[in-house]
Amino acid sequence: MNEIEMYEFDRVAYITVRGLLTDKQVKSLAETIDALEEEAVTRAAQQPRRESPIGGIEYHHNVEGGYYVSGARETGNTLIIEDFFNADPAFDFLVDHAPTMSYIDAIVQQRATINNSEIRIRYPGNQTGTHMGGPISGKHRYGYDQRGINCMMVRMVYFVHDVGPEDGPFCVVPATHKSNMVSPYPGRNPDEEPGMIGLTVKAGDAILFTENLRHGGFTNRSDRTRKTVHIGYGPFWMKSQNIATMDEDQYLLPRTYARYTPEQRQLFRAWPPTLEREFGEGEKGPQRHDNDR
Repeated sequence: MNEIEMYEFDRVAYITVRGLLTDKQVKSLAETIDALEEEAVTRAAQQPRRESPIGGIEYHHNVEGGYYVSGARETGNTLIIEDFFNADPAFDFLVDHAPTMSYIDAIVQQRATINNSEIRIRYPGNQTGTHMGGPISGKHRYGYDQRGINCMMVRMVYFVHDVGPEDGPFCVVPATHKSNMVSPYPGRNPDEEPGMIGLTVKAGDAILFTENLRHGGFTNRSDRTRKTVHIGYGPFWMKSQNIATMDEDQYLLPRTYARYTPEQRQLFRAWPPTLEREFGEGEKGPQRHDNDR
């Protein structure tokens, strides 16, 4: 993360990273997402189901595939697939992806771990309501201290195809991470909120932002489905921020854990003791770094 990127991230709370993924990586992700979508849409309304710990949303739990899915493939709707790392090894390169981690380690002062993993498939007519912004404490806050930027939860959003102005681009109200007031505008329609701007991207680009920023997704007015990969990061003590497993331990299947290198395993906060014993991590899991305090 260079000096200009650090300055811009502190100033407006997001940056667009051009060409973060290679053409080969984009092609692999796009094909894997397409295949996973075809499976997930047939399961989204099936049993077994569970309600999110924060209420309001039900997910189908694909026990074999190790993922949670909600939504439907229809106009105006979104299909959300969480814990996608369990679903296919093609996603493994995104765990400890060196170009990504160079950004994360620059803005999360404590040892960073993955706390969110979701694929968002937004069909024509869909929008994502605006949220966050203003004074926020706790796990979503943005901070700055004598050591520099000190973020809690941040996200990297990867794009596997171009997203233009009519394709439901990710949108933000810049610099609202530093606002001392909550948004006074009624409703959550991003198309109607003053100050909201859409961020157009090319395949292979990524957007990094702090959850403290007011953000959402403009209405997809095109006839193309918009597909993105989200990975959230924060300090090692933060549990899952996926909606289906909010504030629970990260959900990794044994076979997923077995694929990972020690460095990749370190990016997940905790594992069931059975996995720790099987793979030699010890009952206390990986050791904390000095800056974990």
